[in-house]
Amino acid sequence: MARALWRGCNALMAAFFALAAVQVNDPDAELWVVVYTIPAVLTLLVGFNPLVTGNSVWRGVSAVHTFLCVAWAVGLAYHLLLHTQQSILHEEEGRELSGLVIITAWMSLCRSSSKNPVAGRIQLAIGIVIALFPLISWVYIYINKEMRSSWPTHCKTVI
Repeated sequence: MARALWRGCNALMAAFFALAAVQVNDPDAELWVVVYTIPAVLTLLVGFNPLVTGNSVWRGVSAVHTFLCVAWAVGLAYHLLLHTQQSILHEEEGRELSGLVIITAWMSLCRSSSKNPVAGRIQLAIGIVIALFPLISWVYIYINKEMRSSWPTHCKTVI
Protein backbone atom coordinates (compact mmCIF):
# COMPACT_ATOMS: atom_id res chain seq x y z
CA MET A 1 0.00 0.00 0.00
CA ALA A 2 2.80 2.42 0.90
CA ARG A 3 4.59 1.75 -2.39
CA ALA A 4 1.39 2.49 -4.34
CA LEU A 5 0.84 5.72 -2.40
CA TRP A 6 4.43 6.80 -3.07
CA ARG A 7 4.03 6.09 -6.78
CA GLY A 8 0.72 7.95 -6.78
CA CYS A 9 2.35 10.96 -5.14
CA ASN A 10 5.07 10.90 -7.78
CA ALA A 11 2.49 10.70 -10.55
CA LEU A 12 0.60 13.66 -9.08
CA MET A 13 3.78 15.72 -8.72
CA ALA A 14 4.99 14.81 -12.22
CA ALA A 15 1.64 16.01 -13.55
CA PHE A 16 1.90 19.22 -11.51
CA PHE A 17 5.43 19.95 -12.74
CA ALA A 18 4.44 19.15 -16.34
CA LEU A 19 1.44 21.48 -16.14
CA ALA A 20 3.59 24.19 -14.57
CA ALA A 21 6.04 23.80 -17.45
CA VAL A 22 3.32 24.77 -19.93
CA GLN A 23 4.11 28.48 -20.00
CA VAL A 24 1.97 30.06 -22.70
CA ASN A 25 1.56 33.50 -21.21
CA ASP A 26 4.50 34.21 -18.89
CA PRO A 27 7.00 36.90 -19.93
CA ASP A 28 9.98 34.67 -19.01
CA ALA A 29 8.38 31.41 -20.15
CA GLU A 30 11.50 29.80 -21.63
CA LEU A 31 13.22 29.79 -18.28
CA TRP A 32 10.27 28.30 -16.40
CA VAL A 33 9.73 25.57 -18.98
CA VAL A 34 13.20 24.26 -18.16
CA VAL A 35 12.83 24.81 -14.41
CA TYR A 36 9.66 22.68 -14.29
CA THR A 37 10.40 20.12 -17.03
CA ILE A 38 13.49 18.76 -15.27
CA PRO A 39 11.66 17.81 -12.04
CA ALA A 40 8.69 16.56 -14.09
CA VAL A 41 10.93 14.04 -15.86
CA LEU A 42 12.89 13.12 -12.73
CA THR A 43 9.68 12.63 -10.74
CA LEU A 44 8.09 10.56 -13.49
CA LEU A 45 11.13 8.28 -13.42
CA VAL A 46 10.80 7.90 -9.63
CA GLY A 47 7.12 7.03 -10.08
CA PHE A 48 8.03 4.21 -12.46
CA ASN A 49 10.95 2.97 -10.36
CA PRO A 50 11.69 4.55 -6.96
CA LEU A 51 15.15 2.97 -6.98
CA VAL A 52 16.17 5.12 -9.98
CA THR A 53 17.27 7.76 -7.48
CA GLY A 54 20.30 5.58 -6.79
CA ASN A 55 21.45 6.10 -10.39
CA SER A 56 24.36 8.55 -10.63
CA VAL A 57 22.86 10.43 -13.59
CA TRP A 58 19.53 10.91 -11.79
CA ARG A 59 21.31 11.99 -8.61
CA GLY A 60 23.62 14.39 -10.46
CA VAL A 61 20.87 16.10 -12.44
CA SER A 62 18.71 16.30 -9.33
CA ALA A 63 21.53 17.71 -7.20
CA VAL A 64 22.50 20.40 -9.70
CA HIS A 65 18.89 21.39 -10.34
CA THR A 66 18.09 21.49 -6.63
CA PHE A 67 21.19 23.58 -5.91
CA LEU A 68 20.23 26.10 -8.60
CA CYS A 69 16.64 26.25 -7.34
CA VAL A 70 17.82 26.84 -3.77
CA ALA A 71 20.22 29.58 -4.85
CA TRP A 72 17.52 31.25 -6.92
CA ALA A 73 15.00 30.89 -4.09
CA VAL A 74 17.38 32.59 -1.65
CA GLY A 75 17.75 35.49 -4.08
CA LEU A 76 13.99 35.78 -4.53
CA ALA A 77 13.40 35.58 -0.78
CA TYR A 78 15.90 38.39 -0.22
CA HIS A 79 14.21 40.49 -2.91
CA LEU A 80 10.80 39.84 -1.37
CA LEU A 81 12.10 40.73 2.08
CA LEU A 82 13.17 44.13 0.79
CA HIS A 83 10.37 44.91 -1.67
CA THR A 84 7.17 43.06 -0.78
CA GLN A 85 4.17 45.36 -0.75
CA GLN A 86 1.35 42.80 -0.69
CA SER A 87 0.79 39.17 0.18
CA ILE A 88 3.56 36.91 -1.11
CA LEU A 89 1.19 35.27 -3.62
CA HIS A 90 0.30 38.68 -5.05
CA GLU A 91 3.94 39.28 -5.96
CA GLU A 92 5.35 37.63 -9.10
CA GLU A 93 8.52 36.77 -7.21
CA GLY A 94 6.45 35.23 -4.41
CA ARG A 95 4.73 32.85 -6.79
CA GLU A 96 8.07 32.00 -8.39
CA LEU A 97 9.59 31.40 -4.94
CA SER A 98 6.71 29.08 -4.06
CA GLY A 99 7.37 26.99 -7.16
CA LEU A 100 11.07 26.76 -6.39
CA VAL A 101 10.37 25.69 -2.82
CA ILE A 102 7.99 22.97 -4.01
CA ILE A 103 10.60 21.70 -6.50
CA THR A 104 13.32 21.70 -3.85
CA ALA A 105 11.18 19.96 -1.25
CA TRP A 106 10.02 17.28 -3.67
CA MET A 107 13.44 16.58 -5.15
CA SER A 108 14.90 16.32 -1.65
CA LEU A 109 12.21 13.85 -0.66
CA CYS A 110 12.76 11.78 -3.80
CA ARG A 111 16.53 11.59 -3.31
CA SER A 112 16.08 9.42 -0.24
CA SER A 113 13.90 6.84 -2.01
CA SER A 114 16.93 4.99 -3.43
CA LYS A 115 17.74 3.49 -0.04
CA ASN A 116 14.15 2.65 0.78
CA PRO A 117 11.40 3.37 -1.75
CA VAL A 118 9.11 4.40 1.07
CA ALA A 119 11.28 5.24 4.06
CA GLY A 120 8.72 5.03 6.76
CA ARG A 121 5.40 6.61 7.52
CA ILE A 122 6.77 10.09 8.15
CA GLN A 123 8.38 10.37 4.72
CA LEU A 124 5.21 9.07 3.08
CA ALA A 125 3.05 11.51 5.05
CA ILE A 126 5.31 14.40 4.03
CA GLY A 127 5.11 13.20 0.43
CA ILE A 128 1.33 13.13 0.50
CA VAL A 129 1.16 16.64 1.99
CA ILE A 130 3.59 18.05 -0.59
CA ALA A 131 1.81 16.27 -3.45
CA LEU A 132 -1.60 17.60 -2.39
CA PHE A 133 -0.37 21.15 -1.66
CA PRO A 134 -0.32 22.40 -5.29
CA LEU A 135 -3.79 20.99 -5.95
CA ILE A 136 -5.28 22.45 -2.77
CA SER A 137 -3.57 25.80 -3.45
CA TRP A 138 -4.94 25.90 -6.99
CA VAL A 139 -8.48 25.17 -5.78
CA TYR A 140 -8.18 27.88 -3.11
CA ILE A 141 -6.90 30.45 -5.59
CA TYR A 142 -9.50 29.44 -8.18
CA ILE A 143 -12.31 29.93 -5.66
CA ASN A 144 -10.87 33.16 -4.23
CA LYS A 145 -11.56 35.62 -7.08
CA GLU A 146 -10.64 38.58 -4.89
CA MET A 147 -7.11 37.22 -4.54
CA ARG A 148 -6.70 36.96 -8.31
CA SER A 149 -8.07 40.45 -9.01
CA SER A 150 -4.74 42.20 -8.48
CA TRP A 151 -2.64 39.67 -10.38
CA PRO A 152 -1.06 40.50 -13.74
CA THR A 153 -3.02 39.46 -16.82
CA HIS A 154 -0.73 36.55 -17.65
CA CYS A 155 -1.56 34.95 -14.30
CA LYS A 156 -5.31 35.51 -14.53
CA THR A 157 -5.65 33.77 -17.87
CA VAL A 158 -4.07 30.52 -16.68
CA ILE A 159 -6.85 29.68 -14.27
